[in-house]
Amino acid sequence: MKIERSPFSIAGEEIPPGQRRTVNIAAAKMYNRNELYMDVHVVHGRIQGPTVFLSGAVHGDEINGVEIIRRLLKMKLLNSLRGTLIAVPVVNTFGFVNRTRYLPDRRDLNRFFPGSPKGSLTGQLASIFMEEIVARSTHGIDFHTGANFRSNLPQIRAAISDPAIKEMAMAFGAPVVLDAELRDGSLRKAAYDRKIPLLLFEGGQSMQFDPIPIRVGTQGVVSVLRHLGMLPKAKQKSKCTQPILAKNSTWARASASGIFLPRVKLGEIVEKNQILGLVTDPLGESEHQIISPTSGVIIGQLQSPLVHKGDAVSHVAAISDMDVAETAIDSFQNEFEIESKMQEYEEGHL
Repeated sequence: MKIERSPFSIAGEEIPPGQRRTVNIAAAKMYNRNELYMDVHVVHGRIQGPTVFLSGAVHGDEINGVEIIRRLLKMKLLNSLRGTLIAVPVVNTFGFVNRTRYLPDRRDLNRFFPGSPKGSLTGQLASIFMEEIVARSTHGIDFHTGANFRSNLPQIRAAISDPAIKEMAMAFGAPVVLDAELRDGSLRKAAYDRKIPLLLFEGGQSMQFDPIPIRVGTQGVVSVLRHLGMLPKAKQKSKCTQPILAKNSTWARASASGIFLPRVKLGEIVEKNQILGLVTDPLGESEHQIISPTSGVIIGQLQSPLVHKGDAVSHVAAISDMDVAETAIDSFQNEFEIESKMQEYEEGHL
């Protein structure tokens, strides 16, 4: 027997089954009384299913997620969506407009969830997002990039002790899944407390569109929606191997102040005590080695050559089986260097 779906209610609007609509949620007022809005695009499928939210630019200068969501919303594949997709390409409107990580009160939104309607500006925005978006969802994916001149290898950070979260993480298809601790104030922790499985995708660098992380992120969302039964199964199975599962990670830090000269790149497999880079001075009179604290894969790298002693320069995800890791990285690089693969996804043909 066919079950009639109810309209999807959000911010006082009703979206009927089989329709999609952009809803503007008032975030706050500016000094000049102009309203700032959080734009939310809802795709409400005809058939019952999960409700998944996608969030970009929680940090206003981390814009890869904006492009990932834009590409996804163009896909014809969404015409066959079961359930509901809530897409919020820009959560931190203030930071996005001003090309900055923070809000006007200089606070980090991803340290203020679940927020409070009576709190600071940042706390109020966190509260609006939790009540209007997260509370209406069954699952979520939050998109981030490296900060402060650092670039990240495409990766998923998740609490994989939760079976549902682990299944989503493995389905996403990023080359690395990092079992990351939940941090108080983060959207991931706030969603976890509400028993809403959430993946955090990291890839690329702030204030840049990075083609490969964007492709990985877009394809990853499609894969998760398929895993949840919201989209039809792929006509052709991906050739990618299983992601590398890393239980922990650590940053190698500059051993002196000066000019950083990297000797490894993102995605490179490294051994414990391997030289990751050098720190020299403008005259070349001194040279200090940066040593890998563990065997693993480089998942984050400083892009700026100027460092102070103690600055984080290379992020190493610890792995036990180096051969398996090398195979996974090679498979990832082969898969995502083919531009035509992503073009098919953009057209929604897969």
